[in-house]
Amino acid sequence: MAALGTIRKRGAFLVVIIGLGLFAFIAEEMVRSCEVTSNEKRQQVGEVLGEKISVQDFQRLVDEYQDMIKMTQGRDNLTEEEMNSIKDRVWETYVRNTILEKEAAKVGLTVTDTELQNILKEGKNSMLMGTPFVNQQTGRFDVSMLTKFLADYKTVGTQNPQMAEQYQKIYNYWKFIEKNLRQQTLQMKYYTLLSRTLLSNPVSAEMAFNDRYEDNSIELASLAYSSISDDKVTVSDADLKKKYDEKKEMFKQYVESRDIKYVDFQVLPSAADRKALMASLTDASQKLQNGNEPADVVRKAQSQIAYTGVPVTSKAYPYDIASRLDSMTVGETTAPFESKGDNTLNVIKLISKVQMPDSVEYRQIQIGGETVEAARKTADSVYNALKGGADFDELAKKYSQEGTKIWLTSSMYENSQSFDADTKAYLDALNTLGVNEIKNLPFTQGNVIVQVTNRKAMVNKYVAAVVKHTIDFSKSTYSAAYNKFSQFVSENQTLEAMEKNAAKYGFQVLERKDIMNSEHNVANVRGTRDAMKWIFEAKAGEISPLYECGNNDHLLVLAMTKVHPVGYRDVEDVKDILKSDVIRDKKFDMLKDKLAGASNIAAAKAKGAEISGVPQITFSAPVYVSATRASEPALSGAVAATKQGQFCPRVIKGNAGAYMFQVTKKAKRQGEKFDDKAIEAQLRQQAMGAVSNYFMNELYIKSNVVDNRYLFF
Repeated sequence: MAALGTIRKRGAFLVVIIGLGLFAFIAEEMVRSCEVTSNEKRQQVGEVLGEKISVQDFQRLVDEYQDMIKMTQGRDNLTEEEMNSIKDRVWETYVRNTILEKEAAKVGLTVTDTELQNILKEGKNSMLMGTPFVNQQTGRFDVSMLTKFLADYKTVGTQNPQMAEQYQKIYNYWKFIEKNLRQQTLQMKYYTLLSRTLLSNPVSAEMAFNDRYEDNSIELASLAYSSISDDKVTVSDADLKKKYDEKKEMFKQYVESRDIKYVDFQVLPSAADRKALMASLTDASQKLQNGNEPADVVRKAQSQIAYTGVPVTSKAYPYDIASRLDSMTVGETTAPFESKGDNTLNVIKLISKVQMPDSVEYRQIQIGGETVEAARKTADSVYNALKGGADFDELAKKYSQEGTKIWLTSSMYENSQSFDADTKAYLDALNTLGVNEIKNLPFTQGNVIVQVTNRKAMVNKYVAAVVKHTIDFSKSTYSAAYNKFSQFVSENQTLEAMEKNAAKYGFQVLERKDIMNSEHNVANVRGTRDAMKWIFEAKAGEISPLYECGNNDHLLVLAMTKVHPVGYRDVEDVKDILKSDVIRDKKFDMLKDKLAGASNIAAAKAKGAEISGVPQITFSAPVYVSATRASEPALSGAVAATKQGQFCPRVIKGNAGAYMFQVTKKAKRQGEKFDDKAIEAQLRQQAMGAVSNYFMNELYIKSNVVDNRYLFF
């Protein structure tokens, strides 16, 4: 009882304690939930119609597209600019397909397996023509080749592990093509459906024909807006506000943008740096001329181009090197020379120049064994059998190979930076063997017996030792530049101070307006992702840290000047546009008053108008007026609506002037006949273009697209 009494006395206190405990538990769960949500958000590249895509999923799409480019172009690496382009293309494709799939699903549009098979059987789609399944004899996609490949793909991994990797690459490439075929077909279905809502008929076709092929000739009276000085026109704030209200929808933006001012300083090599590099390349040139081992000289000089000793075409070298090779004699070594295009100093020694085939067709049999000696013995036996007239294909099958004929082109190997001894011997044999000649090649792990079956396109091939070295700044030069720039940044922590003192340091404050987060670089300097992230996190008036960017040769500091959120731009932001429009309107009113009462061309001329003849005006194309140097669509419409011989008494407001005119001739263009079916087909094509451009743009605007790629790439 005593215990119960104690509890009753302290009941309120206990309730508070229990309440705090429950609150702490709930708060902990809320914090944990918020952390999970925040972490998920930090991993999201973007969002379309509420559907989020993670950085991992987006990277997979990028890798898929990148692998396709590498395979079709036979390349190992892509430049930063090419990778940025790929990321943009992948993002645009992802957004479009996400919107398209959602919209198509609403009306029940799909692409069935049967439809896809029909596309493959027909084989006319342009995407199919870039695949490895094109019949070289017919020049058309061959679905049977694809079917055979897919069947072989399932077993090649167990039967021939060496081929498995290549088959996997081709398989991945095909799956990419197949996916894009489905997306393309769905897109065409949806576009066709929407375009049919824009009806075409013989009446509209005839109107379109007349608009395009009815020529009008006029006598034109022009008064250019430029004939009135801008300072003769008064523009008030009320005028600007009225014009803003009139054109407000033009000033709506759907993506946030930001304005910055910045100082970008590029570190350049000093005179001492250039002198030291010239001495190094002069030494390399002398050593090559004296007969030193080319590979050693090139390596020690830290050349951008490795020495391989393998004959290659001039395409394997940069243009500045390739352009000199043909004019050099074998054994000649150049003095150091500068290439402005890539900012390098260069030395070339031409070691050999030979005629070799650009393309070689060959087949081979790989011979292995329990030991290298056993492989050699077997290879000798096979080689002797072939020399004695044995069938190549039959012998290949005996060793579980097909002996398939393969084409090797120069471009497939000449951009490699190194070759081992086995590869050099292999390439040398293929390039020097005659047609139907056979050679037994001993390699480290076994033998390969090759037979050249065809040779095409004899070209010049070169072995050249090239020393190419960028004209770089030294560490001391960079350190001095960094210290100077760092001092400038630390002493000027406001935009006002930056603008006031930049010139004292030899810097210039530049401005960039309307940066969007879909851009890849700041101030056209690569490697500025951190600066981009700062831009879209900063507040107006803030100064950024110092960024080291570019190719480690740029120093950058930013000042945030203004943030333009999604929505309508401020009047101040578009003041220059508004002022220009108001001035044009007021000048037109002044010129209109000047032309008032003119009832013919002569009267307009008497009021100061410039008179000129303008032939071949059609409704479907804007008139170009040489007197005002402007295209005038409004004039085209007014001329089309005026009968032959009539004077248009209304003053036409153009982009660059005020106009009056008289129609002197109307005639159908000679040689053009009305074909309602052909014109209707053209109108349907125009409708398809409208769907692609305008309808899809409207869908994009309504899809709440969020693009956060700048946080990751």
